[in-house]
Amino acid sequence: MEGIGTAPVTDSAASCACGGAPEGAACAVIVAGGSGTRFGNPGGKLLVEAAGRPLIAWTLAAFDRARTIGHIVIVCQPARRQEMREVAIDPYPLATPVTFADAGAERQDSTVSGVAAAPTGYDVIAIHDAARPLISPATIDAAVAELLRDPRRDGVVCGQGAIDTLKTVEEQEVGARFVDTPPRSRFWCVQTPQVFRTHVLVQAIERAAADGFAGTDDASVVEHAGGVVVGVEAPRDNIKVTVPEDLPLVEALLRARAN
Repeated sequence: MEGIGTAPVTDSAASCACGGAPEGAACAVIVAGGSGTRFGNPGGKLLVEAAGRPLIAWTLAAFDRARTIGHIVIVCQPARRQEMREVAIDPYPLATPVTFADAGAERQDSTVSGVAAAPTGYDVIAIHDAARPLISPATIDAAVAELLRDPRRDGVVCGQGAIDTLKTVEEQEVGARFVDTPPRSRFWCVQTPQVFRTHVLVQAIERAAADGFAGTDDASVVEHAGGVVVGVEAPRDNIKVTVPEDLPLVEALLRARAN
C-alpha cells in the first residue's frame, strides 16, 4: 500500500454529532477499479471532469468531510494509480489519510483487496462506488451510526424503497413476457455506501470464497453468510454515473449544491 496525506487517524474513542457513532470509527473503501466500458470513454469515467473537478474527486471530498471516516482506501488498477494521484488527489488535498489497493478482475475481488488494505483497528468498513460523486458526508455518517446503533446488525445499506412498478418476466419468442407484478413494498433500490462490521465482512468474504459464491453487491456476500443487513433511507440523487447521459444530470446537481 502507498500512503497519501499526513493527517493522523482520528481517535476512535472520541464522540461526534453523528447519532452516537464514534469519530473516525470507519475505514472507507472506494472501489474505482472498473473499466467504464458502458460509459464509452477509453480512459474510464472517474477522471472525467464534472462541475470543475474529476468525478472521483467529489467522492473523495465527501468521505474526507465525513466525521465517522478515519481512513480511505482507493481500489484502482495499478496502471492508473499515478494518474489518479496527479489529477484527482494532489490538486484537492485531503485531511484524511489515503492508501491505494489493487483492483481485481471482478467487483468482489476489488472489495477483497480493499478490505485487506484497511489499517488494523477499524471496526467498521464503508464500501462505496467511486462513480457516486453525489454522496454527502451526512449520509455517510448516518449509515455508520445506524449500523452501530444496534449490535444485532451486521450491515447497513443506503437506498430507498422501490417506487416504480416491478414486473417478473419469462423469455418467450414474442419477447420478455410479463408473468407477475409483485408488491413494491417488498423491494428496495440499493446504493452505496454499504457499511459493515469489519469482522463480519471478513468472515463473509472467506465463506464466499469457500463456497464459490459471487454476489451482485457486497451486502449479498454478508447475506450469504447469514448476516443481518438492513436498509437505511438515503437521498435518491445519490446516483451512479454509468452511461454518458448520467453525467449532465450529476454535473447539474453538483453545481446546484455549490450555489
